[in-house]
Amino acid sequence: MNSRLTQTIGLDYPIIQAPMAGTSTSALAAAVSNAGALGSIAIGAVDAEEARRQIQATRALTARPFNVNVFCHATAAPDPAGDQAWINRLRPLFAPFDAQPPEQLRDIYPSFLDDDAQLAVLLDERPAVVSFHFGLPRPKQIAALKAAGILLLATATSPAEGQAVQGAGIDMVVAQGWEAGGHRGVFDPADDLMFATLPLTRLLTSRLTIPVIAAGGIMDGAGIVAAMTLGAAGAQMGTAFVPCPESAADAAYRRALEGQEAQRTRVSAVLSGRPARGMENAFMRQAEPDAIAAYPRAYDIGKALNTAAKAAGDDGYAAQWAGQGAPLSRIMPADQLVRTLADEIDRAASIFRSDETNRAVGSNVGKNHPPRQAAP
Repeated sequence: MNSRLTQTIGLDYPIIQAPMAGTSTSALAAAVSNAGALGSIAIGAVDAEEARRQIQATRALTARPFNVNVFCHATAAPDPAGDQAWINRLRPLFAPFDAQPPEQLRDIYPSFLDDDAQLAVLLDERPAVVSFHFGLPRPKQIAALKAAGILLLATATSPAEGQAVQGAGIDMVVAQGWEAGGHRGVFDPADDLMFATLPLTRLLTSRLTIPVIAAGGIMDGAGIVAAMTLGAAGAQMGTAFVPCPESAADAAYRRALEGQEAQRTRVSAVLSGRPARGMENAFMRQAEPDAIAAYPRAYDIGKALNTAAKAAGDDGYAAQWAGQGAPLSRIMPADQLVRTLADEIDRAASIFRSDETNRAVGSNVGKNHPPRQAAP
């Protein structure tokens, strides 16, 4: 299981638990790290004071390395008219719950690009790893974090983004495929090429010199080995860890993952203003996708609608992020899941290493597919 990921960070297994804002917890990250993988927390949705508290809470539960994730989205320009149009468009969805939408939308998640307080917290606390989503930090931020001895990861959804990640001096790149649950890490949502995980992984491993971490649709050890066979140094997994008791997923989210809802995921921007894959819900089906307010202002009203619906006993407006591999999710504690994945990696890797298997495969070549006839 040795790879550039495990060797660089000091892990036992080439597994990263994805930093899922709102779902990851200090308990989940610590359990994953203590089991020999890399646990993650996400601080992009909280202020600097809460970010410090979460980092310290995680450190109190583990002496092993863990990852802290931040959002690097470009701050959207004010657009009162556009915001009001989106409020008016969603107003009818509030009516069945005897609720009113907010009068105006807020930028509820400040970008790390503009958040000196969060940078100060990271430099003070010095977690082993910091990762970036939605883009790249400013060069001075990267330089400061590297000078503090912090290993840096960034998401890429295309070869061009991967090249940008390497060019910025980031240590490793997370190749996020279209299959992945949660928000797309695409730098510009208007230019999403929708690469799948495996071709993206192979393109990046063939073109970059930094380690590549595959992400999207990977739910078991066989998937991890498949990605590593294409050159990945490991895999990042989010949906696989949502059912763990240490996650913050609520009962409705957990039921959905166990039910038929997991069979149908889709990418939609209506919940937050940026494309994200989740289990299809009433909000995705009912909201018109045109002229959505900018992220994260659209998320402000999306959360308000979910709060109103949940108060009325309706979970059809919740952001239940999940990847296309969601039906393969398993319910078990995080440390047990890491051990299970490690066992599955061993079994899957042994198939590739087996000379007997290779000979058997070779002897069967052509049995069901006779050679093509030469052209006349």
